[in-house]
Amino acid sequence: MTDRVKMLRQSPMETVADWQLRRTGLLREGQRLKQATHRNVVQVFNLLESENSDAVHLVMEYCSGASLQEVFEKGPMSVAAVRKVAAEVAFGLQALHARGMLHRDIKPGNILVDGGGVVKLGDFGLVTDNIILGYGSQAGYSDHIAPEVWTGLGTSFRSDIWALGMTLYRLLHGAEWYSRSPAPRAIVPNGGFADTLRWLPHIPPRWRRFVRKMLNDDPDSRHQNASQVLSALATLEAEPDWRCSITALVTRWELQKQKRRAIAVWEKHGPHTFTWSAWSEPLGRGNRRALGGSTKRSGRGDSERQLRSFFARKF
Repeated sequence: MTDRVKMLRQSPMETVADWQLRRTGLLREGQRLKQATHRNVVQVFNLLESENSDAVHLVMEYCSGASLQEVFEKGPMSVAAVRKVAAEVAFGLQALHARGMLHRDIKPGNILVDGGGVVKLGDFGLVTDNIILGYGSQAGYSDHIAPEVWTGLGTSFRSDIWALGMTLYRLLHGAEWYSRSPAPRAIVPNGGFADTLRWLPHIPPRWRRFVRKMLNDDPDSRHQNASQVLSALATLEAEPDWRCSITALVTRWELQKQKRRAIAVWEKHGPHTFTWSAWSEPLGRGNRRALGGSTKRSGRGDSERQLRSFFARKF
């Protein structure tokens, strides 16, 4: 098996004393990380200190597939693909939590795919509570910090669940859509974040409720552990499996079923005006059939409601 090495150094926000304390903790944690073997967890082989003690080297399993950060940047994943990711990450998280270990940094970039397509949770056990707020923005995960952590209550199994919910929302929508809303870190500390989420029209209502529950401000109102996440996932639909792509002005969906392809296009014509159209076409010979569309330009709210009704049909 090919190894991957990650170097951990003192962050710009850490004092020398804080780094020395974290370095000691990392080396100690290395012994625990090596025992956390699971199909959906990146295997850690060792944590080694550099000769001059200015870095710690993490030696772990190499995953030849892209991290989900790269997938997120390309656009939305289908609900079927996200359900697979969610289940495999939840299995890995369940294994970590069973050992009393927290992840604290669940995000697309820390979810890897191996050569066989197995989804694995990586870079766990490397973030501690005493630095999570201090360098969260520099490390790129402050959008994934749960409300109670912002208010000083610390991390827990349920803050990992919150971060997983944030990750699933991002994967369902992709970077282009995600970037159009205010950064979660500007909203989450004040509460009510789950109610501000803007959803792509094809995301089913049950999926929305599932993710919003994970992102509830109150830890007691979330799924309490990875087992509950898995139970909820088992009830979620993965069909119809719309494939979505997004640009600045056009959102497009495609669904292939039997010998036909359904297509829906949502166009932005100005800051507040939109139209949409939908049709099906044969994969071979045959006729194109209109499936619906707007009769005139309308505002975002009206356009989204019409599209939600369209995607609620049976296909």
